[in-house]
Amino acid sequence: MKKLRRTNILDYKLNYFGLHDYDRSIELRNNENWFENLDKKKIYFVPVWKGLNLFSNENDLKPVFLNYSEIKNLFNDSYLKILLGCTKDQTKKKFYVCVDFSKLSEFKINKYFRTFGIFLSLRDINPLVDGNLGSILAYSLAICNWHKNNLYCSNCGSKTNSVKAGHQRNCQSEKCQSCHFPRTDPAVIMLVYKGDKILLGRQEIWPKGMYSTLAGFVEPGETIENAVSREVFEEAGISIQNIQYHSSQPWPFPSSLMLGFYAEAKTTKIKIDEKEIEDVQWFTKDEIKNFQNQNKFLPRKISIARRLIDDWVNI
Repeated sequence: MKKLRRTNILDYKLNYFGLHDYDRSIELRNNENWFENLDKKKIYFVPVWKGLNLFSNENDLKPVFLNYSEIKNLFNDSYLKILLGCTKDQTKKKFYVCVDFSKLSEFKINKYFRTFGIFLSLRDINPLVDGNLGSILAYSLAICNWHKNNLYCSNCGSKTNSVKAGHQRNCQSEKCQSCHFPRTDPAVIMLVYKGDKILLGRQEIWPKGMYSTLAGFVEPGETIENAVSREVFEEAGISIQNIQYHSSQPWPFPSSLMLGFYAEAKTTKIKIDEKEIEDVQWFTKDEIKNFQNQNKFLPRKISIARRLIDDWVNI
């Protein structure tokens, strides 16, 4: 198999949800008055409600970002505000600020936001969303989910409060004073190949006929290379070699970072772990290209799993 050659990894095609030409405005996070100091005319507000983003009611379902005049009547200190960052273009600089309205009831959400759109799951409609805008929405979901799960200190159980423009939570206990930072869970996802065949599997809960690459979370004290090897052997009983990094993808459902790899199989006899996976099979390139004729289908094109498969088919 050819190795992917690249002189600059930043020039390599990014996966969906991967922000690139974007400034996270880290220098503003230390200012307690960051929001008051921002020019409100240069802010795009990104509303989030219970893990959902705001989209227009039109057929194309575009993301809705609100300006200050549209949202100021709803504003008070009880809503979590998070500085996501800004565009790098200094001539047209715009800041993105996420506001979490999850405290509001469904009745109030519909009342306040029905003129702008409807709250929907990004996971369900992301193929319809521009890649950069989709990345901003994914960023807002991931960090809001982290806040929701860290309202109390994991060290002492006291309440925490949001600081650093929403990128840190501090324990309010004078005895504890622990600081908590946003976390993401590393997971490996790998396309195993042998000659002209690749290894794909499916879980029982997936839609009928869907096959994808193998994947799993990295365990404490484990390298990502070891995780790739362990997961493939656990799920399919296949030993591998020549592990090669491909690319990564943030996956905010709820908070993973998918690390993509290719790996060559040393063995080909499949032994399934039925507790983790329903089926694993070897497929040729021709079979992959004609998957629909076999009543099978691949993951969505926005996923790194599909990217791994498509890149291999096109080598």
